[in-house]
Amino acid sequence: MVVDDGTTIAYHCWEPDAGVSAHPVPVVLQHGFTADTMVDWLMPGTVAGLTAAGRRVVGVDARGHGRSGKSPDATRYGEQRMADDLLDVVALLDAPAIDLVGYSMGAVVALLAAAERTTIRRLVVGGAGAGIVEVGGVDTRALPSDRLAHAFLAEDPDDLPPEIAGLRMHAEMLGGDLPSLAAQARAVHRAGIDLAAVTAETLVIAGDADPLAERPHILAEAITGARLCLVDGGHDVVGSNPDFRSAIIDFLSR
Repeated sequence: MVVDDGTTIAYHCWEPDAGVSAHPVPVVLQHGFTADTMVDWLMPGTVAGLTAAGRRVVGVDARGHGRSGKSPDATRYGEQRMADDLLDVVALLDAPAIDLVGYSMGAVVALLAAAERTTIRRLVVGGAGAGIVEVGGVDTRALPSDRLAHAFLAEDPDDLPPEIAGLRMHAEMLGGDLPSLAAQARAVHRAGIDLAAVTAETLVIAGDADPLAERPHILAEAITGARLCLVDGGHDVVGSNPDFRSAIIDFLSR
């Protein structure tokens, strides 16, 4: 679909498995920075687990990622803009309610959408912690956005610090558009999120050794009624730990 600023937003749909009783509420998935729907949700088996549980699944490729439109212009990015895109996709579903899952950057996108729409029934906030409360979005204290933008535009990645060089290498391996990713890094959300406006039943889930999701209990305590789940691992648990996938499916299937 093409949204109001002319950007094409790609989304992917899967129907419930044949022979399974279909659940009326679709699940919408929003991936993290440098990834896309396929990398964060399809390849690790989350989509398959949800369709096996009778869920219709929709994955949104954030602008600058996956099959969605690209631009080096930072004014076209930011998680609030991505939340608007996500809600435009949700409108196409014509569903009275949805369940929403976001990871890392996608967790910020999902929280912004959930603070705006009461039609989000259940919400999963993955790979995020106290930074959302204390910084207003992705924890830039752990990964400064200016250094990240510089890393994606650097001519010689050999000069980059190891943790940032690894992120750039991951983006390149996935075929990411480096100028677009740099633009998103420059536009990262810092304005805060009205967590008191989130009415969805919420699960906060993170790896217990994730440097980008430190003290996730702070985030869970800031969302009314939210529950907290910790799994083994770092920021790669979205794709590496089956307990992460199982916890999401169990929460959405209760």
